[in-house]
Amino acid sequence: MITHIQGRLIEKTPTDVVIDCNGVGYFLNISLHTFSQLPSEENVKLFTHLLVREDAHTLYGFSTVIEREIFRLLISVSGIGASIARTMLSSLSPEQVREAIASEDVATIQSVKGIGAKTAQRAVLDLKDKILKVYGMTAISAVSSNTNKNEALSALETLGFARKQAEKACDKVIKEDPHATVETIIKLALKNL
Repeated sequence: MITHIQGRLIEKTPTDVVIDCNGVGYFLNISLHTFSQLPSEENVKLFTHLLVREDAHTLYGFSTVIEREIFRLLISVSGIGASIARTMLSSLSPEQVREAIASEDVATIQSVKGIGAKTAQRAVLDLKDKILKVYGMTAISAVSSNTNKNEALSALETLGFARKQAEKACDKVIKEDPHATVETIIKLALKNL
């Protein structure tokens, strides 16, 4: 297994790079997150995952070990292939993916192109325990804030606000204060609507 590649950056696009390593050019598929993390100098080091299929050997490159681990967890879920996992890591940062799964935020996962409701729920179901265990996160705070958010959302919808607008307002409040109560979320969200 190739675990990382270090060498001179020859070509760089938002979806892939070519790294010259002692005269051999390695083509690596990358996410937009990795693309944004690439240094401006020529010498780079990317952590890799080699995907072997019947018809191809494909290398994926990541700027951090954490991003590679999230990718590996995602492709272990039935219905999420390498291209969808890469799209997810292009749309969301590895930390956002990790937080969304840990807090059972199906809507965030589902917002990624190519992921439907069932696949998003399966990802949460399959990966939540692994992510909580690997990253030492606590499920209680994540779940309670998610429950508070859901209660606040339904209250705002009852008041006649559109779900998308209400969700953006609630997310903004929770980002500033992750332990906000339902009442606090509603009050501050109303100011933003």
